[in-house]
Amino acid sequence: MKFDCSVDEEFDRGLAAAQAALEAGKLVVLPTDTVYGIAADAFNPRAVQNLLDAKGRGRHMPPPVLVGAPTTLDALAIDIPSWLRSTVEALWPGPLTVICRQQPSLTWDLGETHNTVAVRMPDDARALALLKQTGPLAVSSANTTGDPAALTIDDAEDMLGGRVAVYLDGGPSRSGVPSTILDATGSTPRVLRVGSISLETLHSYNNTIEPPEDFA
Repeated sequence: MKFDCSVDEEFDRGLAAAQAALEAGKLVVLPTDTVYGIAADAFNPRAVQNLLDAKGRGRHMPPPVLVGAPTTLDALAIDIPSWLRSTVEALWPGPLTVICRQQPSLTWDLGETHNTVAVRMPDDARALALLKQTGPLAVSSANTTGDPAALTIDDAEDMLGGRVAVYLDGGPSRSGVPSTILDATGSTPRVLRVGSISLETLHSYNNTIEPPEDFA
């Protein structure tokens, strides 16, 4: 099923269909502030595995988790340093993914996470509307591994087809640039991928953050 998010009534139907699909362990494609994402219930191991299978991706590449509010970070992560809280407060919602130590009480299986979790709050009203209904979702870019990230709903549908139950069409992606990934689990924080948020911007919150190993 595909729903046009630019039409209020159809968007409302799409949200209801997406929520029902996710609760049933199925997959949903949704717009975000970066590229289109493919989503599964983060607390349903079979659904998360279906997401990885749809992308042709192994468990060694676990999906990030999207949240609907900054406060959810504390429910998912521990040992959050004060500088990271300030960074998240300033840059969320937005294209920054932070990797933290996960709460040991969480009963989920996102793959080989090594007791970490990658968390982001997207700056997209449609994604946030769904997240506020469902809670945290495992979300990866809506493409098959090795192919470019989907910038339109048609791109996503061409690659993922019937493996996805609901497609929410938000029009062409606003950015097309992926999120910046910041690993805060080690003694020295490191950017794993430079995306929409520059290293210079991150240094304004913590100037010890190191660039990716291949950073030029």
